[in-house]
Amino acid sequence: MAVTANKSNAPAKPAKYKVVEYKTDEATGRPILPKGYKPTADEEYMNALQQEYFRQRLLSWRADLVEESKQTIENLRDEVRDIGDEAERATRETENSLELRTRDRYRKLIGKIDSTIKRLDAGDYGYCVDTGEEIGLERLEARLTAERTIDAQERWEHLQKQQGD
Repeated sequence: MAVTANKSNAPAKPAKYKVVEYKTDEATGRPILPKGYKPTADEEYMNALQQEYFRQRLLSWRADLVEESKQTIENLRDEVRDIGDEAERATRETENSLELRTRDRYRKLIGKIDSTIKRLDAGDYGYCVDTGEEIGLERLEARLTAERTIDAQERWEHLQKQQGD
């Protein structure tokens, strides 16, 4: 006579990770973040909610940079119309130079954000490009576009410095 285990009496295995309930946006197929959601270490790393959380932060940051860039262009156009004396013109040229450098920095940062979003879409976001290890939520919160763990970043920067010398 065979003895079978009664599965209904067996204790349920505790979930390895905390599960956060969420709804899905029918149009995009992406999760709708619960109000006040913030990724935690007790969730599965780079689950759908975490990915959406970082996607929204990246898109918001990108939109802010684009808006600031547009404002810079408008400021420069307005200043060209109001030409004063030589001293004022020299001051404006210096300010314009700083504005243009800032705008160039924003342009590069927008490109980096775009490539980060592509990594997110490919399922690579949150993992080191050199080692494949988890970058970690704290590092990603601090630096949304991080591509490497801190150790891998230090090695990469050291290598870059050696090649530059």
